Amino acid sequence: MNDDAPTVVALILAGGRGSRLSPLTDSRPKPAVPLAGSYRLIDVTLSNLAHSGLRDVWIVEQYRPGLLNRHLAGGRPWDMDGTRRGLRILPPGERDGNDRDGFSEGNGHALFQQLDALAEFGADTVVVLSADHLYQLDLRPALAQHRERGSDLTIVTTEIDEDPSRYGVVSSDGQGVVTSYDYKPQEPAGQVVATEVFIYRFEALGRAIDELLGDDPGADGSRLGDYGETIVPHLVAQGRTHEYRMDGYWRDLGTIDAYFRAHMELIEGTGIRLDHPDWPVLGNLAVSYPARIEAGASVTDSMVCPGARIAGEVEHSLIGPGVTVEKGAKVSRSVLIGDTVVPAGAHLESVIADHGATIPTGRVGRTKPGPGNITVLGDGSSTDQGDALTP
Repeated sequence: MNDDAPTVVALILAGGRGSRLSPLTDSRPKPAVPLAGSYRLIDVTLSNLAHSGLRDVWIVEQYRPGLLNRHLAGGRPWDMDGTRRGLRILPPGERDGNDRDGFSEGNGHALFQQLDALAEFGADTVVVLSADHLYQLDLRPALAQHRERGSDLTIVTTEIDEDPSRYGVVSSDGQGVVTSYDYKPQEPAGQVVATEVFIYRFEALGRAIDELLGDDPGADGSRLGDYGETIVPHLVAQGRTHEYRMDGYWRDLGTIDAYFRAHMELIEGTGIRLDHPDWPVLGNLAVSYPARIEAGASVTDSMVCPGARIAGEVEHSLIGPGVTVEKGAKVSRSVLIGDTVVPAGAHLESVIADHGATIPTGRVGRTKPGPGNITVLGDGSSTDQGDALTP
């Protein structure tokens, strides 16, 4: 390592169960939920890190990691499979007693659990990211600002046009100094929110955790809970915290409604560009045969993945790998994740169909969906051992 260069570790928190995305997360971890038919949610975060030149990437796992690990393939699809440095998988740590085998009690606790490993590695900067957001961000300017300003914490922010009360709301002065951070406030002070990308000076992170835990030498960090309620507000109040404003598209995919909306935006061309020549989304893509559009089929304003076969009518929808739309079936404003047969006589409207879901004949879904009105069809069985995207 170059002694003059900062040692940056990117820590992806990928252990959450993702209950708000149920049933898509009933049998797979949230980071492994398929995106746009060909990718998984975690591919977005990994692609941003790879294009930003960050290779020391650690993934904190917890809930159902088997399928995710198969997809990660040791970091090879993102050129992170170095011999000494690169992708590192962090399973739940060992703890004494009968306490859920080291599962963290929140993302703040998850950071605490990695402090010793980060210190041993020599990290001086830690980028903490989630794996359930859709955006394209070059982290190099944010890291440069973090160093130039001597920040203890840099919060990557964006301005949204939706209800900000689901997020951490950030206020700052004219110099970009963060003056307040309110986590999921009932009365938000503005529309600027944290994107769940945080850049910590490692020494400041450790000090903040020590101060929050107090003088208890046996504290295991579990009472740190969510860092949005503990670590981040503490550093805003006690440290040097700045914001780095991100322009462009950003979407939290943590709910069924947001997941559906993001796919509609991808279809409409208002989301991110998955095949951007300078910033493509990279993934461990499964090899499949070309999609087939049968004579008499109708496909308009849609995204069709390899391995699909369409003989019926499709409009404004995502047709995932291995999906068959039979003659006499209609799919409208829907997301069919993969390996699903839409039988003749079926009419899907505003439906998300998971891998292997059984599609009934007749009409399913609503013509004008609103929040909570997306119909989700699951297959009722485990996808731990693979789905339509598994190589």
